[in-house]
Amino acid sequence: MMFFEGSEKKVEAVLKTGNNSLRALGKPFWETMVAQANATILSSVHNDDCDAYLLSESSLFVWDDRFLMLTCGTTTLVQAVTEFLKHFSQNELAMLTYQRKNEYQSHLQKSSFDEDLAALSQLLPGCAWRLGHLDGHHNYIFHSDAPYQPDANDATAELLMYHIQGPAAEYLRRNDQTVEGVRELFDWQGMLPDFQFDDFLFEPFGYSMNGIRGDRYVTVHVTPQEDSSYVSFESNLDQAELLPVLNQLLRRLNPQSYDVISFNLDAELDHDARAQRVDQALQDLAVGYRMRFAHYLVPPSQPLAAIQL
Repeated sequence: MMFFEGSEKKVEAVLKTGNNSLRALGKPFWETMVAQANATILSSVHNDDCDAYLLSESSLFVWDDRFLMLTCGTTTLVQAVTEFLKHFSQNELAMLTYQRKNEYQSHLQKSSFDEDLAALSQLLPGCAWRLGHLDGHHNYIFHSDAPYQPDANDATAELLMYHIQGPAAEYLRRNDQTVEGVRELFDWQGMLPDFQFDDFLFEPFGYSMNGIRGDRYVTVHVTPQEDSSYVSFESNLDQAELLPVLNQLLRRLNPQSYDVISFNLDAELDHDARAQRVDQALQDLAVGYRMRFAHYLVPPSQPLAAIQL
């Protein structure tokens, strides 16, 4: 059985006003940092506000005053974060968060969240939280403890979908799929007009997409393996534009379960009537964000077959 860990690790860092632009550091700086996570830059798109890099494992977005990086698989994102902190001191840093989702097979990871936390705490004072039950779906977050107030429009949402089903899932597992076919399947241009897109279809399957419009971003990562399928979507679109996209992805991919994680945004979706919210948590973070976590389960319409051992 082919297995790939789709669940991402994520870092976001914001510099204080008065620092030079992060974009001015150039691609070589970010290539070095990405390499610390055991990933590489595949391609990129740019506009006046943002540089978006598609990685061999997920994505990197760079604005003048901040960056956001996600990695999946067995990448070592914490090493990229500590590399960044060698170049920018606490006096230059306004805010940093480091987030990690529980994995399907955590024993294959190069480190645990506790080990990541120990490495970060040596370089940056902060505190950490777990949202969700330890024996179920949950999300860890570490954040710096210096006072910080995000802008009023600084809000993000993540939709993390597991065990996708139906025609879309079947196509994403086909050996003859094409990048054009995946684009048509999701209808990016229809859902997200005026965005620039950059995407990549992996062998034998797997798909990643970055999109940018001004300072707004979207990113999607698909790990379609039948026994461990996972699809993530994240964006900082405003709520009115974001919610229809999330609802359309839920209908199209028909996951058996999913997480909704948001920061300073109440992402109330149009859930399937059968969907049950089996866990939820809310935490006000000292860096100015209200973090929400909820896990939903859609009971199967037919009894599951037994697995012969």
